[in-house]
Amino acid sequence: MTAKEKLASTRKGLRALYSAIPDTTQAFTGLGKAAKEGGVLDFKTKEFVALGIAIADRCEPCILLHVEALVKAGASREEVGDVLAMAIQMGGGPSMMYAAKALECYDELTTAA
Repeated sequence: MTAKEKLASTRKGLRALYSAIPDTTQAFTGLGKAAKEGGVLDFKTKEFVALGIAIADRCEPCILLHVEALVKAGASREEVGDVLAMAIQMGGGPSMMYAAKALECYDELTTAA
């Protein structure tokens, strides 16, 4: 399954969850919006942090969503690479495997179809 297919599948699952527990998901969405819009760090920097955590926590759907956000925010492959290096340093071998998935996703999402 490609990164784009996995993103579509993730979004489908999230839509089902939103329908099942709207109060909880709306509250979580509000928390995310507040965290991303407030403070002194810009959106792209916050997404870099989120990607590093997603890799360290081994959450592939999270990786996909944050890489997609970074692509839309104009992150370069080199910037993403720096985040992947830090995630590997903090998370060891398992993070290295998920960092490889993140780079594959970035490459797919930035390559013209």
